Amino acid sequence: MWIPTEHEKYGVVIASFRGTVPYGLSLEIGDTVQILEKCDGWYRGFALKNPNIKGIFPSSYVHLKNACVKNKGQFEMVIPTEDSVITEMTSTLRDWGTMWKQLYVRNEGDLFHRLWHIMNEILDLRRQVLVGHLTHDRMKDVKRHITARLDWGNEQLGLDLVPRKEYAMVDPEDISITELYRLMEHRHRKKDTPVQASSHHLFVQMKSLMCSNLGEELEVIFSLFDSKENRPISERFFLRLNRNGLPKAPDKPERHCSLFVDLGSSELRRDIYITVHIIRIGRMGTGEKKNACSVQYRRPFGCAVLSIADLLTGETKDDLILKVYMCNTESEWYQIHENIIKKLNARYNLTGSNAGLAVSLQLLHGDIEQIRREYSSVFSHGVSITRKLGFSNIIMPGEMRNDLYITIERGEFEKGGKSVARNVEVTMFIVESSGQTLKDFISFGSGEPPASEYHSFVLYHNNSPRWSELLKLPIPVDKFRGAHIRFEFRHCSTKEKGEKKLFGFSFVPLMQEDGRTLPDGTHELIVHKCEENTNLQDTTRYLKLPFSKGILLGNSNQAMKATKESFWITSFLCSTKLTQNGDMLDLLKWRTHPDKITGCLSKLKEIDGSEIVKFLQDTLDTLFGILDENSQKYGSKVFDSLVHIINLLQDSKFHHFKPVMDTYIESHFAGALAYRDLIKVLKWYVDRITEAERQEHIQEVLKAQEYIFKYIVQSRRLFSLATGGQNEEEFRCCIQELLMSVRFFLSQESKGSGALSQSQAVFLSSFPAVYSELLKLFDVREVANLVQDTLGSLPTIVHVDDSLQAVKLQCIGKTVESQLYTNPDSRYILLPVVLHHLHMHLQEQKDLIMCARILSNVFCLIKKNSSEKSVLEEIDVIVASLLDILLRTILEITSRPQPSSSSLRLQFQDVTGEFVACLLSLLRQMTDRHYQQLLDSFNTKEELRDFLLQIFTVFRILIRPEMFPKDWTVMRLVANNVIITTVLYLSDALRKNFLNENFDYKIWDSYFYLAVIFINQLCLQLEMFTASKKKKVLEKYGDMRVTMGCEIFSMWQNLGEHKLHFIPALIGPFLEVTLIPQPDLRNVMIPIFHDMMDWEQRRSGNFKQVEAKLIDKLDSLMSEGKGDETYRELFNSILLKKIERETWRESGVSLIATVTRLMERLLDYRDCMKMGEVDGKKIGCTVSLLNFYKTELNKEEMYIRYIHKLYDLHLKAQNFTEAAYTLLLYDELLEWSDRPLREFLTYPMQTEWQRKEHLHLAIIQNFDRGKCWENGIILCRKIAEQYESYYDYRNLSKMRMMEASLYDKIMDQQRLEPEFFRVGFYGKKFPFFLRNKEFVCRGHDYERLEAFQQRMLNEFPHAIAMQHANQPDETIFQAEAQYLQIYAVTPIPESQEVLQREGVPDNIKSFYKVNHIWKFRYDRPFHKGTKDKENEFKSLWVERTSLYLVQSLPGISRWFEVEKREVVEMSPLENAIEVLENKNQQLKTLISQCQARQMQNINPLTMCLNGVIDAAVNGGVSRYQEAFFIKEYILSHPEDGEKIARLRELMLEQYPVLQTKPIDDMIWTKLDTISSFSAPKKHSSFLFIWFHQVQRTGAQSTELITGGRTVAMDKGRGCKSVSCTASGKEKGVT
Repeated sequence: MWIPTEHEKYGVVIASFRGTVPYGLSLEIGDTVQILEKCDGWYRGFALKNPNIKGIFPSSYVHLKNACVKNKGQFEMVIPTEDSVITEMTSTLRDWGTMWKQLYVRNEGDLFHRLWHIMNEILDLRRQVLVGHLTHDRMKDVKRHITARLDWGNEQLGLDLVPRKEYAMVDPEDISITELYRLMEHRHRKKDTPVQASSHHLFVQMKSLMCSNLGEELEVIFSLFDSKENRPISERFFLRLNRNGLPKAPDKPERHCSLFVDLGSSELRRDIYITVHIIRIGRMGTGEKKNACSVQYRRPFGCAVLSIADLLTGETKDDLILKVYMCNTESEWYQIHENIIKKLNARYNLTGSNAGLAVSLQLLHGDIEQIRREYSSVFSHGVSITRKLGFSNIIMPGEMRNDLYITIERGEFEKGGKSVARNVEVTMFIVESSGQTLKDFISFGSGEPPASEYHSFVLYHNNSPRWSELLKLPIPVDKFRGAHIRFEFRHCSTKEKGEKKLFGFSFVPLMQEDGRTLPDGTHELIVHKCEENTNLQDTTRYLKLPFSKGILLGNSNQAMKATKESFWITSFLCSTKLTQNGDMLDLLKWRTHPDKITGCLSKLKEIDGSEIVKFLQDTLDTLFGILDENSQKYGSKVFDSLVHIINLLQDSKFHHFKPVMDTYIESHFAGALAYRDLIKVLKWYVDRITEAERQEHIQEVLKAQEYIFKYIVQSRRLFSLATGGQNEEEFRCCIQELLMSVRFFLSQESKGSGALSQSQAVFLSSFPAVYSELLKLFDVREVANLVQDTLGSLPTIVHVDDSLQAVKLQCIGKTVESQLYTNPDSRYILLPVVLHHLHMHLQEQKDLIMCARILSNVFCLIKKNSSEKSVLEEIDVIVASLLDILLRTILEITSRPQPSSSSLRLQFQDVTGEFVACLLSLLRQMTDRHYQQLLDSFNTKEELRDFLLQIFTVFRILIRPEMFPKDWTVMRLVANNVIITTVLYLSDALRKNFLNENFDYKIWDSYFYLAVIFINQLCLQLEMFTASKKKKVLEKYGDMRVTMGCEIFSMWQNLGEHKLHFIPALIGPFLEVTLIPQPDLRNVMIPIFHDMMDWEQRRSGNFKQVEAKLIDKLDSLMSEGKGDETYRELFNSILLKKIERETWRESGVSLIATVTRLMERLLDYRDCMKMGEVDGKKIGCTVSLLNFYKTELNKEEMYIRYIHKLYDLHLKAQNFTEAAYTLLLYDELLEWSDRPLREFLTYPMQTEWQRKEHLHLAIIQNFDRGKCWENGIILCRKIAEQYESYYDYRNLSKMRMMEASLYDKIMDQQRLEPEFFRVGFYGKKFPFFLRNKEFVCRGHDYERLEAFQQRMLNEFPHAIAMQHANQPDETIFQAEAQYLQIYAVTPIPESQEVLQREGVPDNIKSFYKVNHIWKFRYDRPFHKGTKDKENEFKSLWVERTSLYLVQSLPGISRWFEVEKREVVEMSPLENAIEVLENKNQQLKTLISQCQARQMQNINPLTMCLNGVIDAAVNGGVSRYQEAFFIKEYILSHPEDGEKIARLRELMLEQYPVLQTKPIDDMIWTKLDTISSFSAPKKHSSFLFIWFHQVQRTGAQSTELITGGRTVAMDKGRGCKSVSCTASGKEKGVT
């Protein structure tokens, strides 16, 4: 027994089921099914792709999935409960699957393969989501990737844009339309304008150093160098290479790969370079012996440089080979990279070994987290991070850094008693206060772990070495105090022992006694001399000594033995914990120097911002500590300092420290009494605003008001907690007084300079940020009232400063976006103020972008309603205040021309779209009550009329295709749903107020026009959608076209006699609606045409207007691809049924029949025009339609249009003769008159004479190209007559010359005679204009029957060729197939006069044989009675079929229909007479041509003679004698006496023809030229003629002697032989 399912509702088919059982449902693997019932292991249900077909299937074939059921019962709807992203993926992949296959069919290989990869990626991601083992962050990441790929695929395939919120599709019904618009806009912009990354990173991978003679280990140091400022801008990336030039640690990628991070866009320029310095580790000189010295030194090897601009193409530079250069003199090593950049070629050259550095470089764009995601493989394998020098552009709170950068610059040393300069090596240590060396805090660069000591490279024999080596010392803060850096200087001997002898040292403390660190900059350090064995481990021995020459100069009393030697370093501290600023330290230690407080507070503004934010909490504690200490004395100063710090955080560099201050206020701030002083000072400033001349400082205070209020509020809360809420009333009064001062200052008008209005603008821009703070202490309604009063105090006069007006609106915008406005209670208080300001701006059409944004936010909140009643009241207020102005604004902005620049155009589209979304949101929120109130609010019918016209116009604008981007179908459907709902409400008002005596044509016309274009929208044509998309739309909205169609019908019926106002104007629009392939819509709308015919009949007694309009519109609409065969049948059947009982039924039937026949032809025409190449079908169809317009409809303009369409087709097919005949049709409609003609098709405005002249010339040109020169001559004469009558001799001369040239072409050029073919089109599958009709077609040049037959079968690939020429029977006529019957026919010229006249050249006759032909003939021989085997002529009858055409060929087409056919049977005797007549005529023609010397070749004549004299087939003339001259035949056919006599005459006629002098002359002339019969075949035809002479004499042999030659012929019974003797030799031929 079948039981309805409770939980098993939805599943996926996991194995295909063929459905072979009774009631079985065929399913494919992957189909989704909805289950209705179950029974013993079987389910009953349907596949979601085809819900109309229900059936049963095994339950084991289906995997069940969780789903929820809506509308339980007969129309229940199942919705899967899986993640919405999964649902979207599944449905999208199904849609893509079908389209993907089509890409293959259309040969779009590139997109086919790309989409295939994307689909596989999505499937992999889908699996990850379904498994459910992902972390929350990873899940977000996967969903982001999925949606990005879905959007890409949809865009590539031209599918709709999907609105999403947090990666999930949104239901348009669940959010406001303004929010939907924003989501769509956001996705659209994201698609159109990719965001430019502000952060960039350089990936460097070291491959190898290619060099012929390495043999030593190397150090390679990469860094970024700014050639403009001449300084490095990054830390160093350091790696070691082995003796083969490969990385020493290949298994550790972080040792040979690095990412240079945080490059700003400003650093991607041509003068930023990647510099590579290479140091070798080995002997002092490269030429030394291997065993000379065991000590190894760091020595310069080479340098390479590359501009970062070379990487901006975005391509990975794999295996880039950088040339390595060496300086000519070692002393310039420190600036070799600069020399290479500046191309100072004299100072460097390629390294001796011609080395090349192989590296891989790539620029990556985006923040570091994004790079980690997108290039996860790089990070997973390992990569070192190389930072920029110093802090990045944006300092992040919590960023812990304490890096001291030391650059070993240069030294000045004495010779030390040596004859040559020293080889100096510097060793560096970090020593802590205890004297111990700090381990592992010297970093040579990323990629190498920190070391405990550093050894510089050695420059050979140089007492003034320059190193410029940068080192990073990441020393912890706790180790900083008391620590110092010691530099030891050694001379490196090049002797065998290779000793390094200590000769001096320098040191520098990291922190001064007052707590300040070593200042940034270059320091000249004193080199203290010492001996080799000096013990430097005891730091107390040297720390008391001076370390810097700067200090030494300051303390000149201190004596020093020698100060000639110096050592320079440059230091740069990058620390979030230590400071070099004394003023900062003084402020933080204010309690030790109370007398300096005022000075410290004053100097705070001069301290660098990065120093303040490093110690933000300490600084704030200091300020509030000072305030608590003495608020009277320091209150104002502390307030100013606080304002400075607050405004410092507005800077983009320190913007991220705002949360640090927020945390401080929430968790660390302890100033419970501070609020009194802060309110007091703030009020003091506000009260002074109107009087103060300089407003800059006051404006700084107003800018900081958000955080000032945060401190006030937190301070008050701390006080309340401490005191149990004392002085609450006093506090409220203080706040009220403060806001009273604010309202007073806001209400003042700016006089003169405008400084006051600037202060007002500054206050307004930051005031909304205060609301959330006030809400912490006051009730929502209280705050709302305070804000309303404050905003209400603004002057509303229009001529107030425009910039202030804009700021005022921004303040309103921020208010709407604030937390305060989200509460329904406060919203109801604030809404009137917001609407007032919006109305004012919209009235003036100012700041529309801002207005649109505010309105959008207003409606976004209304959708998320908390209490229904409050929302209804808000809608009441908005409708009353804004609906009218909103409509006017949309009309205004859409009527403006669009800006030319793309950015402005986008802005224009955005603002239009936002206003439209706001209007739609408002209308969707309106209920019956709102509509009723709105309609009742109009005092007069005029006001209501204007409103209706306005809203109908706006709706027409909203329906425009360009209103939203083409892939915004979701938005369009929502808009249409709102429009149709509103129209249904307003149509009632139309009926009640504007019918009968109040009828208003304009408003009704506007209504119908709107309804028609609504139905015709592309986005509502569900037939064009995929099955799944169509199903979704129908489930959500139904078919809105049918709803609107029913409304049109209803409104039309209400019109009564006013219908006449809309006839014939609405025929076209309504016809367009009925052509939409929606059966319900057609059934509703087609009866309106009957109504129109009826009313027109009543008014005029006929319905010619209706007929004319129908015909005109049908042509244009059907040519656009609208309408189909179903429509033609429906139109016919519905209207015929409707007019059955009408008195005017007969004329109605006639009209319907005419329109139906026109539809037949138009549909045929449209189908034919879809074909690619021009063929006979296209031309024939156009001819059929053209004739229909002329003969049946008498529509001259349409007739002329189709003449030109046909003309274009002929030109394309190179049918020039037919093109000329076609244009002649238009020419015949014109007269030689001066009547002005309007511009039409491609013709300009001109007189009728000019147009006819133009046509004549075009026709002559086409006749010329088609070699139909005789017709061209006729037209030349006609136009020449016109020129002569106007005495236009110049053109007359040209025309006569043209005529003469045509005569020349007739005589000189060869013309081919085309063949003609009869074609029968049988069967119901042919178009109407061909069906069961026969035509005669003029073939192309050189085209024979087989070629023509193949061409026709190509044009009709489904046709079957009939193999016989008999007339087909009725079964073939009615067959659902296509049959073609083709055979050749003979043209019968109408006039034989030219053809039979002697002396007329063949060139002329050939034209008349095949032109102006109406009649064609086809002969079919057959035998009657018993066939005589000896002489078949006795019973050989001929069935002669004569075909008469509707027009002569050639004409406007290559084929014309057969109008009439005649079949006659010819007796054997009649057939014999005709054969002889034709043969005699042929002989005479050939002989006359021979006489006129027109024949170049006599073969045609000799062949013809051969046929007469010695017929090879059927026995020739003698057979006729045997058949018809015998006694038996004459006696049995006495009626044929005359015919027998005629046959005898024709036979006798041949004898004088054959005896004519030309034939005898030809024989002797030919004989005279023969010298040999070596090539007998060449003269065979001539010999036959001669043989005739033998036959004539009756002799057995004959001999001809000429010119010394003897030619003899013998005639025997079975053979004929000829022999020729010349000069004693004999030749013979048989």
